[in-house]
Amino acid sequence: MKRREFIALLGGAVAASPLAARAQQPAMPVIGHLHSASADAWAPLTAAFRDGLKEAGYVEGRNVAIEFRWAEHQADRLPALAADLVRRQVAVIVCNSLAAVAAKAATTTIPIVFGSGTDPVKLGLVASLNRPGGNVTGVFFFANELEAKRLGLLQELIPQAVTVAALVNAKFPDAADRLRELGEAARTLGKQLHVINASTATEIDAAFAAFAQRRPDALIVVTDAFTLARRYQLAALANRYALPAIYSAREHVLAGGLMSYSTSLIDAYYQKGIYTGQILKGAKPADLPVAQPTRLELVINLATAKAIGLEIPPMLLARADEVIE
Repeated sequence: MKRREFIALLGGAVAASPLAARAQQPAMPVIGHLHSASADAWAPLTAAFRDGLKEAGYVEGRNVAIEFRWAEHQADRLPALAADLVRRQVAVIVCNSLAAVAAKAATTTIPIVFGSGTDPVKLGLVASLNRPGGNVTGVFFFANELEAKRLGLLQELIPQAVTVAALVNAKFPDAADRLRELGEAARTLGKQLHVINASTATEIDAAFAAFAQRRPDALIVVTDAFTLARRYQLAALANRYALPAIYSAREHVLAGGLMSYSTSLIDAYYQKGIYTGQILKGAKPADLPVAQPTRLELVINLATAKAIGLEIPPMLLARADEVIE
């Protein structure tokens, strides 16, 4: 056999080898997951995101990789974390609302999928809900519009309540709008609304010490990424002071809180996973309308009610979508 023929034959054998076949396979796509909170606090929702990805045909470690970046409630870290994901040329960036603002500022080409309780049009993330435009789409679970309803549920729970405390993270960009809606609802219902800010775990402790002095009749927690991450602390303190409280996420009630009324964050994060999978398959964010969960759920923790000596009105209990006993 001539030398040239031998080299050609050898080259064909190498090309046909399993090692060469693997080398020719396309690289596994990488998702950049950027969030303002912490990994531990968000574990159930991250699992729901992975479930949505799986529904769309993607399993982490099998045909997709995920690069996680957690800001640990330090919003000033988000721009640098977003820039790092852009430098790594990830296929898509998945965010909560705060992180999405930073991601959009960092790239106009990499697709971005957000989950937000704040109006994404108001945040400047999309042009409209039906026609997002640009490189951004996601899920809007309209937390703002439900604050008045939550206050009304507190009224049903404790009709004689006069003073309602509202705990809010003042660093939350949507805090002013949430409080404005609560203030209007309080005036309509004839309630006195006492607002207290808490942006750290220590400030939450101080807030409840203040509640012990002021003795409000009930509490409404304005939920954002920070207060959701502190859900166990909030529930424990509300129960210690026998303070009836309502929250805007089911996760608070699972942590021992009394009552919540909201859309499902699990459903929202599942939908984020589905949208991310569709984008990995070639869909454009501009062609995916912002998803809006329509199922609202009232969740009541009867064990907590019993622990703080509160009887849930039968009519309210009958309307609950989930009762934790």
